[in-house]
Amino acid sequence: MATHAGVSRALVSIVVRGVAGASAETRQRVLQAAADLDYRPDARARLLASGHSRLLGVVFGMSGRFHLELLDGLYAAAESAGYELILSALTPSRDERRAVETLLDFRCEAVILVGIGVGAPVLAGRLPVVVIGWNVDNSAVDVIRTSDAEGMRLAVDHLADLGHRRILHVDGGVGPVSNSRRRAYRAAMRRRGLLDHVRVVGGGINQEDGSAAARLLLDEPSLPRAVIAYNDDVAAGLLETLSRAGVRIPHDVSIIGWDDSSLSRLPHLNLTTVRQDAAQMTRLAIERSAARLGAQSIGERELVLSPTLTLRGSTGPVTA
Repeated sequence: MATHAGVSRALVSIVVRGVAGASAETRQRVLQAAADLDYRPDARARLLASGHSRLLGVVFGMSGRFHLELLDGLYAAAESAGYELILSALTPSRDERRAVETLLDFRCEAVILVGIGVGAPVLAGRLPVVVIGWNVDNSAVDVIRTSDAEGMRLAVDHLADLGHRRILHVDGGVGPVSNSRRRAYRAAMRRRGLLDHVRVVGGGINQEDGSAAARLLLDEPSLPRAVIAYNDDVAAGLLETLSRAGVRIPHDVSIIGWDDSSLSRLPHLNLTTVRQDAAQMTRLAIERSAARLGAQSIGERELVLSPTLTLRGSTGPVTA
């Protein structure tokens, strides 16, 4: 760019950094050269030279539509706070240790974990670590999550108030979030005097898992009158497979999802669902990461948010 502008590299540096030392004419020539060459300054190199990368790493596993919304929320919150994100995914052939190695190579200053459900993050105690979505019993890890107990209580109470008794839970398979929601389901059913009707069917995290659970239920002599699914993806698979088999939703079976993701709002699903606030969760995760990096005083290590129940057309009163 210095050659294109006909000035020294030192003058280019002065202009790019926005400091005094170049005439108005020289500054204009350099800026025009930058535009001609579509030049973008290396912000990362400049930050590294200052001793701070301003990079936050995100380790994520895809566990339904809601986690895409969490990633979108993290980008928005990080930009507002002056940080950039580096994403590193977990896959069947790429575990957490490999994912965090990539983030360390980029000199990320803190790490946020989304949708992977690990018990003890490998970077705990080495870098600030924030987990979104599940409880981690480690004093070096910050947690931002929604209360599964409160969410399941809202779901069971809604169905019980509609007259339902045979309320089934299709779970999320293995993992701490699925375990937590199974416990919360049993506790909520017990609270309503419905222990004799407790039943958990193995599910998973995606629509195919919901479809598989629906096919299992269709092979049985009678259907449950209501189902609480692990997430909206599983609920969508249940609803679509049951509907194709002639089951009327909610006349024959009421279905509740979890997350209030964009999927739940599709007209042909119109899911009643336990709502988690993705924007609030991601904003708090970025704020907590920034606070740790700034050595600010931190209150509670774990922030547990209250969910709400979004009522739509997939639930209705029990029918004769």
